[in-house]
Amino acid sequence: MADDKPILPIVTDSLALALVASSDAPILLLDGALTVIAASASFAQAFHIDPATAAGRSLFALGEGEWDVPQLRSLLRATLSGVADVQAYEMDLRRPGREPRRLVITAHGLDHGDPENVRLLLAVSDVTDARLAERLKDDLLREKAILFQELQHRVANSLQIIASVLMQTARRAPSVETKGHLYDAHNRVMSVATLQRQLAASSLGDVELSAYFNDLCESIGASMISDREKLRLEVKSDRASASADVSVSLGLIVTELVINALKHAFPAGRAGHILVRYETHGADWTLSVKDDGAGMPTGGLPAKAGLGTSIVQALAKQLGADVTVTDTHPGTNISVMKKAPAAGGHETKPALAV
Repeated sequence: MADDKPILPIVTDSLALALVASSDAPILLLDGALTVIAASASFAQAFHIDPATAAGRSLFALGEGEWDVPQLRSLLRATLSGVADVQAYEMDLRRPGREPRRLVITAHGLDHGDPENVRLLLAVSDVTDARLAERLKDDLLREKAILFQELQHRVANSLQIIASVLMQTARRAPSVETKGHLYDAHNRVMSVATLQRQLAASSLGDVELSAYFNDLCESIGASMISDREKLRLEVKSDRASASADVSVSLGLIVTELVINALKHAFPAGRAGHILVRYETHGADWTLSVKDDGAGMPTGGLPAKAGLGTSIVQALAKQLGADVTVTDTHPGTNISVMKKAPAAGGHETKPALAV
């Protein structure tokens, strides 16, 4: 039995040597003193080591001593003692006259039952090019994000300039009807400009609707409400967010409905209150604009819808939502409701309840 003891490490060494010889990856077989038993051809080629002279030399004496890194030495000794394996240890290999290379090293002890003849299999991956590609990708993404934010700011500024020109033109217009059309156009442009400011402030590409609706209604109120004590415009919204395209549609709907209420619900200087409300219930949501003004003729919206009504209907259809008009005595409530399709069901095109 005593004569059988050396056979196991010899067999293990033979298998390990065969693995190293056949490997396409840079690997080393080391003994308990961290001396090279064998080096794969790819290791020798990648790190400019002569395979004929590598065997029998310490790992830390290879090349010009560039492998003699204190932390690597400690980790390999800990692996030999069985304390831990080296899992994806990263280090920079620095060689005179060459660019540093970023390496990922993995080392595992080979258990062949002979504690006096321990072996260590060390695999090396050069990830320099991959890390460089990752950095370039990250730099491009950051540059893209900066350019996108700059674009958002510029678009918002341009829209505000257009809105300002419309407002100045409206003030000089001789016709009351022309003034009204220009004010309406101003508020529609401002609804998109407000959205652009919200997008520029968002790092996620989504718009926080409560802040958006508040800013939007503040802008509309500033241009259309002369006495804030007499006529109030209020927003109540969940802390919900929506994508940019959905936010554009919701903002334009709010703009049209609020303009319509301000123009028609409070004749002859009547006092009142307009409430913009946005509520979510899971995937369902409801956007409503309610006033306590003069109300609407029985039957809802006029048969011949104006531009604002047509815009609301078109946007609601685009969102897959229903429009409902309710006489609230006093006033009117117009709701735009989106309901998610039932589980297993299919979403159908909504009918406009007007």
